[in-house]
Amino acid sequence: MYSEQQIVEINFLCVHKKLRQKRLAPVLIKEITRRVNLFEIFQAVYTAGCYLPKPLCTSRYYHRNLNPKKLIDVGFSYLPRDTTMARQIKNYQVPKETFIKGFRKMEMKDCKQVLKLLNDYFKMKNLEFYPVFTLGDIKHWFLPIENVVYTYVVENPKTHLIDQFVSFYNLPSSIIKHPVHKILNAAYLFYYVPKKFDENESPREGEEDISIWEGKYLKELMKDALISAKLADFDVFNCLDILDNHLFLDELKFGRGDGSLHYYMYNYRCRNVLPEKLGLVML
Repeated sequence: MYSEQQIVEINFLCVHKKLRQKRLAPVLIKEITRRVNLFEIFQAVYTAGCYLPKPLCTSRYYHRNLNPKKLIDVGFSYLPRDTTMARQIKNYQVPKETFIKGFRKMEMKDCKQVLKLLNDYFKMKNLEFYPVFTLGDIKHWFLPIENVVYTYVVENPKTHLIDQFVSFYNLPSSIIKHPVHKILNAAYLFYYVPKKFDENESPREGEEDISIWEGKYLKELMKDALISAKLADFDVFNCLDILDNHLFLDELKFGRGDGSLHYYMYNYRCRNVLPEKLGLVML
């Protein structure tokens, strides 16, 4: 039995490097707790790279090279012994145009349809932990802003309704002491809804299982997301192994990263959630 709960997301806790190791973090946590309590909200969710007993869920980062030469030059990835730079560039090359008909940037007029798509998708997937979005959330978090968030919808050519969408956000990193490159442009997968299984379509041979058929739609959507990220001059596309992401990681050449992300609840006790049952992506 699922219940809807008002909780707060803690996205950032930052202390100037000269003031670290002075026990300022507990002071900041106490103050944000006090302010949140004034709104009669007493639970929170947050993430951390370090392990603290006991996480709600532990997920793994995966990376998809879009600019392998730059990534190797700056030390983000390495050149395997049995290959050459030219082969690496060819291996991670993506097309210059998207494939799905009706794939375009999200507009203000799409917000209500995206809201319904996303909330319905969460329910359909029987997730155990996920956000419930409002129309205001959709407008704030998903409407495209250059160099901030990129959202694309698929408008059905026949019905002119939105039946898919995908989004990713920009989180660049500074490259220190490199003679050429100063910024690593990283795209992070945000939320998506692939096309629903259509009972009127006939699955191909070996795709009789509906989950395989739906996985095909997700791979097609993610291919166009990668192409869009490359066209926007991103160097790498990152994602976690939550939701249905495991369905496209291998085929679309994502590599398993070294880092993990742990999800934690504050003042709320619940059982562990598997990554594929988690629907929360935090900035």
